[in-house]
Amino acid sequence: MREFGKFGPLIGTVDEGTSNVKFLVFAANTSEVLTYHQVTLKRFSPQEGWIEQDALEILNAVLECIEVTIDNLKKLDIDPEDVVGVGITNQRETTIVWNSVTGEPLYSAIVWSDVRTAKIVDDLIKTKGAQSVNAVAQTSGLPLSTYFSSVKLKWLLQNVSVVQKAVADGECMAGTVDSWLIWNLTGGSNGGVHATDVTNASRTQLMSLRSLQWDKRLLRFFDIPVQLLPKIKSSSEIYGYISTGPLLGTPIAGCLGDQQAALIGQNCMRFGQAKCTFGTGCFLLYNTGESIVHSQNGLLTTVAYQLGPDAPPIYALEGSVAVAGDMLQWLKNGLEIINDLSDSETQASEVSDDEESPICFVPAFNGLYSPHWKKDARGIICGLSTSTRGAHVSRAALEAVCQQARAVCAALAADGAPLRRLLADGGAANNSRLMQMQADVTGIPVIRPLMTESTALGAAVAAGRALSVWPAVTPRPPADTFMPAISAEEREIRRVRWESALSRCMDWSGEDANRNKVETDEVDHTTAVLPSGLFFLGTALLVVIADKLKVI
Repeated sequence: MREFGKFGPLIGTVDEGTSNVKFLVFAANTSEVLTYHQVTLKRFSPQEGWIEQDALEILNAVLECIEVTIDNLKKLDIDPEDVVGVGITNQRETTIVWNSVTGEPLYSAIVWSDVRTAKIVDDLIKTKGAQSVNAVAQTSGLPLSTYFSSVKLKWLLQNVSVVQKAVADGECMAGTVDSWLIWNLTGGSNGGVHATDVTNASRTQLMSLRSLQWDKRLLRFFDIPVQLLPKIKSSSEIYGYISTGPLLGTPIAGCLGDQQAALIGQNCMRFGQAKCTFGTGCFLLYNTGESIVHSQNGLLTTVAYQLGPDAPPIYALEGSVAVAGDMLQWLKNGLEIINDLSDSETQASEVSDDEESPICFVPAFNGLYSPHWKKDARGIICGLSTSTRGAHVSRAALEAVCQQARAVCAALAADGAPLRRLLADGGAANNSRLMQMQADVTGIPVIRPLMTESTALGAAVAAGRALSVWPAVTPRPPADTFMPAISAEEREIRRVRWESALSRCMDWSGEDANRNKVETDEVDHTTAVLPSGLFFLGTALLVVIADKLKVI
């Protein structure tokens, strides 16, 4: 076994988010970040509701981040040879198609929040019928929505001629961002590995939660050729070896979607533990252990992780909110009422909580995700008056993030799993005013680690465990705790006011609401999945019985 430097074995993480790319190096023994480099990513919108990114820009940003970070290690007198493996974590659902011979993207990356597929969703609901639509949700854990990769890939196959030709010629590959990066980093058209992990595959709406493989019925429902898709692997195993650059020959040994990676990074490895990541969007995941649990209140069922090909998959309930940190970007670049994202914290603090005429902001720019699933909702600001200032809008924007997260917590409680505390991470979680408001509107403590790179840490843990260099237990880092500071009466007043504004933003695009409704709570009794309330009640009874047996 080789000798390592003073920090021991190191693990690198590619953290590819919607807004930026980072490459970080962790010391496996301590979970300490030694150095990193970050590059901002562009998004563009060729039409209203269309959101795209340049797949080559994403790849080049990753390569740049790796090169600069490794150079940083050298400047710190740390041997780059100590980097024994790399993990990848990425924005989920975003869909890329490319030519397997030339390696060139066949179209822009269609971002997860893009809503161009609304008509495809409507047509599927209309033509396939309720029973088939419900079967999709039961098998994949996901309702029909513009959110997931299935309909994005279907749109590409229907509308892009170069994609159609590549499919006909047997030269088309498709996948989420992780697949694109792994294929390129391991050789591309010269033997690159076309693979994904179970967490990213679970967000395509094409994988069975039970078999962890592409499901024939789902592929037939969406009319997706299986030969386009990557091989599904666990979240923690060697995928292949980096074929170029300063990490030549280093194994890629871990891969997870960003939200699942954050669950591991927050050390939520036991049943009942949950975290909420405040990034471009806001995503709460609740660990349900080895059980597939279907929500009856608008949450998603997803794979949390599988730490090794022979390890059991761990599942989660998820509440997905489309707009969180993105709203602050809109205040900066759209309304131009702040000069820097941190200004939202300063401005919000200038507004008293007891002002008589607060405003409410519902940021449904492209519809609403959990727990409402209303793709025809649109953003709205209520309560404007001549005394309204930019600071009021900033405060309302922060409260909008918090109220959306509160609604997800309420849905989780309605499913029988109320939270006693909320672990927070992500870029927007650095906003202390946001964290205090979150504690206020949910009525539970919000705990924010001082090291908020939970997503990158989770991917490092997965890679490090695959290579047997990461400790079995990751120490929990020191954290700030935000306690609720308002009364239950004030909390209820804010909830009612928010939900009043929420009701006014529904069906804004004029679509028939009944046509858009997808029932996700009907249980398919031919499978062994459980309705959430029964599952959590049963789990509680088992805990009580176990305690009694210990006494006996």
